[in-house]
Order: sequence, then structure tokens, then C-alpha cells
Amino acid sequence: MKAKEITEKIKELKEKRKAVILAHNYQRGEIQDIADYVGDSLGLSQEAAKTEAEVIIFCGVHFMAETAAILNPDKIVILPDIDAGCPMAEMVTPEDLKERQRELNHVTTVAYVNTTAATKALVDVCCTSANAVKVVKSLSDEEILFVPDKYLGLFITSKISGKKIHLWNGFCPTHVRVTKEDVLKQKEKYPEAKVIVHPECLPEVIEVADEVGSTGSIVRYARENPAKEFIIGTEIGILHRLKKENPEKEFYPASKNAICPNMKKITLEKVLFSLEDLKPQITIPPDIQKKALKSIERMLEIV
Repeated sequence: MKAKEITEKIKELKEKRKAVILAHNYQRGEIQDIADYVGDSLGLSQEAAKTEAEVIIFCGVHFMAETAAILNPDKIVILPDIDAGCPMAEMVTPEDLKERQRELNHVTTVAYVNTTAATKALVDVCCTSANAVKVVKSLSDEEILFVPDKYLGLFITSKISGKKIHLWNGFCPTHVRVTKEDVLKQKEKYPEAKVIVHPECLPEVIEVADEVGSTGSIVRYARENPAKEFIIGTEIGILHRLKKENPEKEFYPASKNAICPNMKKITLEKVLFSLEDLKPQITIPPDIQKKALKSIERMLEIV
């Protein structure tokens, strides 16, 4: 079956199932093109929270679909490939987190949204890369445990004074593949280009950037900045959206190695199968859902 035929079948089934398709900025181009909404973790969380659809087809990775299920316990949430996980999210387990919280005498815990539902159920508030600094600043507590991304944590620390932030030893395997040397080589090749990187990148990469922000921030910066060339330091899937929305501008990856294999697992065929069978569904145990919901709702209230 050709891509066009699959796309038409997806459109038909989507209406029949009363479904909405949400896709992260790192998804394949053809997946972004069929989505009702394309965005970063914050935007997707907000969209999931307000959707009136009966079925959510979530084109992202497991923790994102879990977040949608936490926000919509009465809706059917589908992740077209159940094996689309997130190595960073797996770097903090509920057991290890509980132990660290005890060691620190139960300090306020902030969790990056890139965590499992079970981890979110143990924290005080969640954040995304788009609102991490704002969320941490809003807390009256002077001592905070931030999990799991130490590089996002370091970025927050650089923007906030007067707080002691304990960092977890987690990271994004895709973003740490982007090196300072990669960026400087691209800058030498495209000297007029603005450099925009994600805060999950290494500190030395952030140092040579013109702008640091979430994928949503990157999209806005590219749209609003008058520059005609941009070097993008995040997962290369976002280049599809950037080129689509800014055809008169040029976008170059900071590193061609910045590919998340999990974000590329979802295909048009898998989206079609998921609409046909309404599988694989993401379900959250009620006790975990209620606790995790509090940490996400607190984030959404702050932003």
C-alpha cells in the first residue's frame, strides 16, 4: 500500500474513531504531516489535557503517551509502537528515587516530564524543558531534587540563584552526541547562521549557542529571528517542521548523529494499525494516575 493510500485510510478511520493524532517534533516527517497537533512536551501535554476526542493516538515515546493517559483517564490512549521508549526516563526508578528522597530528608522533588508515570507519582511537580526554569523559580523551597536530566538541571542552576539543586545522574543519549566541535565545524561552514540548541545538550555546547530552548522555543526563534540560516542542536526530526514552516530559510543539523531511534519507530503503517485495532493501549493504575496527575496539574497551573 502506498503512503498516500495509507494517509487516506488514516483520515477515514480517525473520523470514525473520533480520534486525534498528536505528534512530537522529533517524529518522522510523514507522521508530523498527518498529525492534528505537532509540538514539544509542554504543548502536547496541554493539548492532551484539553482534547475532546475519544481516542488519542500519541506519536512520540512511552512517557509522553503515559502523560496523556494520566491527564485523560477516561479516554483511550494509543502508542502505535509500544517499544518506543526513552532511555533517560528509565534512568530513574521509583525505588532509587525513594531512597534518594530519604537521604535528602524529603526535599521538594521536581521531575522532568521525561519520566515514567510511577516516578511522576512520587514527585511534587513536573516540568518540561520549556518551563523548567519558571517551575523551579516558582518554588519557595531553597533545596530541590531535580530528576533525571543532569544537563537540564545544570542549565536551570545557571539561571537561578539562591537554591541548592541536587542533580540526578541522568541524560539524553541523543543530545549528548552533539559536541562543541560539531557546532563549531558547522559554524565555520555557515558563519552567518544562528546556533539554537536544546538544554539537554552538554554545557560546552550551550556555551557556543546563540539561543537555548525547548523544541517549541526553537520553532518560535527560527520563525521570529530575521536570520536566514540556523544551526539546530537537537534531534534532527525537528528540521522537517522548521523547513516546512520557514521555506525561505535554511536549517542545518548541529550533528547528523542526533537521531533518537525510539522517536523513529512509529510509521504510517503503525498509525493505521493502531486506529484499526485500537492497540496498543496505554493504561495507568488508578493509584499512580491520581498521584502523578497532581504533579502534572501543578506544572500546568504554574505555566
